[in-house]
Amino acid sequence: MTKEYVWHKQSTAPDINIISCPVYDPIKNFHRDPTGVYVLIRCDIEKSLIEVAVCDKKHAILKVFQGRKSQDIYYTIFEYEKKHQLKWFSRKDHAAYLGKELKKCEFALSGKETYIQE
Repeated sequence: MTKEYVWHKQSTAPDINIISCPVYDPIKNFHRDPTGVYVLIRCDIEKSLIEVAVCDKKHAILKVFQGRKSQDIYYTIFEYEKKHQLKWFSRKDHAAYLGKELKKCEFALSGKETYIQE
C-alpha cells in the first residue's frame, strides 16, 4: 500500500511506484563520458567568480566559463554546446554532476565553506 502523495494540483497514477535509491558510490558507480570530456571547477574567492574549464581527453583546456551563479554557468555551457553542435555531455549523470559541483562552489563563495571538487 502506498502513502497518499498530495502535491499542488497533481494526482497520482494508479500504478505509482516509490523507488528507494541505493547510496551512490563515487568509485564503483563512476563512468567516464564516452566523449572523454571532463570539467575542472574552481572558486576565485577574491573576484567572487566560479570558473569551469572544459577539458578534452588529452587534458587540453578547450574553454573556460566564468560567472557568479551556478545556473548562469551551466546554462551558458549547455547553450554554447548546443549552438556549436558539440557533444561535451552525453551522459545525464555528468550534467547533474556539473550542477551539483557548481552549487557547492557557489555556496563556498558565500564564505560558508571551502570548495573541493569531488
